[in-house]
Amino acid sequence: MKLSKWIVGLAWVFLSGMAWGQTIAPDVLVKNTTSEVLEIIKKDKDIQSGDLKKITALAEEKILPHFDFEAMSRAVLGKNWREASKEQQAQFVTEFRTLLVRTYASALAKYRNQTIEYKPLRAEPSDTRVTVKTQIIQPGGPPLPVDYTLKLVGDAWKVVDVTIEGVSLVTNYRGQFANELKQTDIAGLIQRIAEKNKSGTVVEPKKQG
Repeated sequence: MKLSKWIVGLAWVFLSGMAWGQTIAPDVLVKNTTSEVLEIIKKDKDIQSGDLKKITALAEEKILPHFDFEAMSRAVLGKNWREASKEQQAQFVTEFRTLLVRTYASALAKYRNQTIEYKPLRAEPSDTRVTVKTQIIQPGGPPLPVDYTLKLVGDAWKVVDVTIEGVSLVTNYRGQFANELKQTDIAGLIQRIAEKNKSGTVVEPKKQG
């Protein structure tokens, strides 16, 4: 899958108990966040011109707090998570989060008035894991389906995976990192991601198979 599709999908859809009670419903959370972020972008000329400092700050403040990075890290590493030390687990979460922050920043810089459609949420009030289905409408191109998997953590919904055109972000990174771990150990993988983060290079999720 081309990086451009991952970038657009990752950022623009989301920019986009247990009865649920006072908890904000997952589809409402996605819509509210989307509206707020897009409104900020439309009004901020620095972001529109590609100010990465402001773009990163926007992603950090408005988007990433809705992700469960530890859950995503556990899923991405699989058995390697259990074999890692507590310190290595914490280091991996930090570096993986930074990787995604920078991916979002790149995506925000590419915003060109895409619009988002939301599918009706199919879930029961007792569900603690749901999928919010959406699609990005791109001028001159076919709709891009992007689904968010959210899990109820305490009293808040958190994103634990993103699926673009039927391909899971977690599954892609898991395959990519598993291949790298055949050549190195968890410490080596963390170091590689950290070096890419420092250099400003995005570690792209690559379609497996």
